Amino acid sequence: MPAVHCRNLVKDYGRGESRVRALRGVNLEIPLGELTMLVGPSGCGKTTLLSCIAGILEPDEGELEVLGSDLTRLSPRRKVAFRGRNIGFVFQQFNLLPALSAVENACVPLLILGRRRSAAVARAKELLVEMGMAERLHAPPGQLSGGQQQRVAIARALVHQPRLLVCDEPTSALDAKTGQAIMEILRRAAAESDRAVVVVTHDSRVFHFADRVAYMDDGQVVRVEEQTPVP
Repeated sequence: MPAVHCRNLVKDYGRGESRVRALRGVNLEIPLGELTMLVGPSGCGKTTLLSCIAGILEPDEGELEVLGSDLTRLSPRRKVAFRGRNIGFVFQQFNLLPALSAVENACVPLLILGRRRSAAVARAKELLVEMGMAERLHAPPGQLSGGQQQRVAIARALVHQPRLLVCDEPTSALDAKTGQAIMEILRRAAAESDRAVVVVTHDSRVFHFADRVAYMDDGQVVRVEEQTPVP
């Protein structure tokens, strides 16, 4: 069973004369145990496809199965519960809660799932320290740089050990050294046989971390190239 199965996936924005077709019949399979990158020019549909896979956007046509569940048939309530258990999402704009510290932001998914606060905070601290944030655990987002906020967002997406991790430009706000370190963490997550990682990126410096690269253009996946990841 693939982690993600898309067949003839279509997504439109707007209606009538103002309608824009963002996805034009996407066909794609994303295997478990791999890191897949979606690449292509700006506006080609990468983020829209990622948002459909994560259950944030509803496709207008086609088939979409994620971890064996048909997302198009789930009720809104069941879809929210499915996302909470199985999917981690790294947003390009971070979406951190301004009143919470770095560690509090990172442990939110575990608290939503009902974990004890002490255990949730301990797990969040572990991830943030691994990402070089040991000195900034208790700082709110307003006191963090863009790169530090990015690391908190990635820790939040990983903290509940989701089976599917989807990331929109996870290295965009990071210097080369930190970006490599983050990709190494995502690479390790993808190497587990029952998990998958999908990354939208323009950063050619990190292409070598992928097991496969899906090239998109004009709302379609035009080719998929398999490769051997290079550490």
